[in-house]
Amino acid sequence: MSLFNAVSLLIALVAVCGYLNARFVKLPDVIGITAVGLILSVLMAIVGNKHPEWTHWAQTTLNELDFTEIVFHGMLGMLLFAGSLHVNFSDLKGEKWVILPLATLGVLISTTLVGTAFYYATHWLGAELSYIHCLLFGALISPTDPIAVLGILRKAGVPKSLETQIAGESLFNDGIGVVVFITLLGIATGGHAVSPGEVAMLLVEEVIGGIIVGVVLGYLAFVLLRSIDSYAVEILITLALTTAGYAAAEQLHTSAPIAVVLMGLIIGNRGKSHAMSETTRHHLFSFWDLIDELLNLMLFGLIGLEVIALSMTGAHIQSGVVAIVIVLLARLISVGLPISALRLWRGFVPHAVKMLTWGGLRGGISVALALSLPDFPGRHRIIATTYVVVVFSILVQALTVAPLVRRLGLGGSSEADAKSHANN
Repeated sequence: MSLFNAVSLLIALVAVCGYLNARFVKLPDVIGITAVGLILSVLMAIVGNKHPEWTHWAQTTLNELDFTEIVFHGMLGMLLFAGSLHVNFSDLKGEKWVILPLATLGVLISTTLVGTAFYYATHWLGAELSYIHCLLFGALISPTDPIAVLGILRKAGVPKSLETQIAGESLFNDGIGVVVFITLLGIATGGHAVSPGEVAMLLVEEVIGGIIVGVVLGYLAFVLLRSIDSYAVEILITLALTTAGYAAAEQLHTSAPIAVVLMGLIIGNRGKSHAMSETTRHHLFSFWDLIDELLNLMLFGLIGLEVIALSMTGAHIQSGVVAIVIVLLARLISVGLPISALRLWRGFVPHAVKMLTWGGLRGGISVALALSLPDFPGRHRIIATTYVVVVFSILVQALTVAPLVRRLGLGGSSEADAKSHANN
């Protein structure tokens, strides 16, 4: 099957999921299509067990798709850019001393805790995964993706500071998480030295370099947008920014994900206010909203095909269930420690740790990173485990965020109320 035919089939399957959700299930798009996709994946996997030719077809189709190329040189940059467009820089600046430790220290704590616990858990379950590969799982599952839950949080009326903390942390822990993932992947494949000093220097070069490239290219695009008034061309400029800009950052050996995040922040804030007409703003943001949703849904389509090819077993599901517990506990600790320290000199809304823990959804980025893993013993188990964790996150956590907000009494809370309860 050609690449065009494989992608066409994938798009058709996602469209079917969307129709079935809109016609019968009627859940929010991302959640509903994920649910329908999961049901179809299970049904197709069952058919594949009875008809091995289905499994063979799926494996053949997957082998023709270079997931590393598709994910890292296509989807990832666009997903990060689309997410960063909607973050208000003024709000982000006001919460920077919360977001920074959560997105950096929190990711490192979570990666270490998840990787270590998953290593011992898989050995207890009888799987032989190396420690470095378990750390890779920790790195790919630690970044959070709040896109599916932000609308729910807004409707529930949670304090603005908490909403900004969740969005801002996710935005930057995506970038940091990808840097950690790529660094660990380099160690696992023998591409980077394992010296702690060299690893630390590599992280600094990637992060600082990514910030510089992102700011320079972001402002260059801002100047171009400000000099014209043609929404089609301006959308094309932002597409070039996320593709050519991502490639340029990679060629300069800096963090392309962090660079794209900075580009999105510049275009979504300064560009939106000073370089776009109302017509351009409407078309450009609507375009990137659609791209973001479609790419996330495409990723779930890809992982659905992978489930068929894997013939997901009870052992895979067992690993996934154990991983859900591990990931949630690691999230609680990685959020709780920084916030406990920060409470010494600033206030937080009541139950901030609980909301950040349960509202820290795993989504498209984790799936993308899992699919990009090279072949090694245990790769299929890690992909299947990632799928189980992400599906739980989208179908269970996302759907229960609003009830949790009401139960904790956060709905309609104001910033003044949050400060008065800062020490709770």
